[in-house]
Amino acid sequence: MGWAHKVSKKYRVESGKGFRLKDFDPADTGKIASEDEAKELLAEGIQSMSDLQEKLYAQDRWGLLLMFQAMDAAGKDGAIKHVMSGINPQGCEVTSFKTPSSEELNHDYLWRSMCKIPERGRIGIFNRSYYEEVLVVRVHPDVLKAERIPPALVTKNIWDERFDDIRRYERYLTRNGLVICKFFLHLSKKEQKKRFLARLDHPDKNWKFSAADVKERGYWDEYQSAYEDLIKETATEYAPWYVVPADNKWFTRVVVAGAIVNALEGLQLSYPTLSVAQKKGMAEARRKLVRE
Repeated sequence: MGWAHKVSKKYRVESGKGFRLKDFDPADTGKIASEDEAKELLAEGIQSMSDLQEKLYAQDRWGLLLMFQAMDAAGKDGAIKHVMSGINPQGCEVTSFKTPSSEELNHDYLWRSMCKIPERGRIGIFNRSYYEEVLVVRVHPDVLKAERIPPALVTKNIWDERFDDIRRYERYLTRNGLVICKFFLHLSKKEQKKRFLARLDHPDKNWKFSAADVKERGYWDEYQSAYEDLIKETATEYAPWYVVPADNKWFTRVVVAGAIVNALEGLQLSYPTLSVAQKKGMAEARRKLVRE
């Protein structure tokens, strides 16, 4: 059992039975003694991901989808930037899902994510995802009206129905060779306030600040309840959630890296083996090149 499994297994949720968000400490740093140790592990994880990605691409059988959800200022962008820094850009695509466009609202709520599912051999990263449909839309019911769903279909069971849709969708994807890892970066309200103030007080961070973020902070309890509910309802063995402590960015990043390395190692990836005919063809090609 390698370090990647050891550092991430504590935060992996495969079943919602008995799940409570309050059982996870946003300030937890596991058994990692220091930030320097975390940086060393992160560097090792980045190298491992680089090697594994090359095999993933060459084998061209599996795809990997990483989804990041979090409250504002939890560090999604930073985690993606640092953890994926060693990945070949040609084999990876990051999609940030923002407010749906008119075209997207003319389709079902899963449509826009379907268009961005990674191909075999590639890694896809969702910065926010279709889970916004059981978060923002649930906390702000007026948003649901913009989706123009027939009124008869908007019942008291709509959230349970969406959870069911998502579970079945993810089951479908995994049955077609897509590996799914979902990350909730679990930030404390105290740390979010600290990061918001830093964005206001430091000119080089002003661009990160949005008054809308502070407004959404007013719905903190509603969002925490919605996150607990969605993790409880959609955590499965085939598409697990990782509730990652986010108060210390250095620890967040090493847990995310560990989870990704663990997922890729579990595929037992290898370079394709050439057939006898392919080997003969290569030998002939070599002879031709030598004779030139």
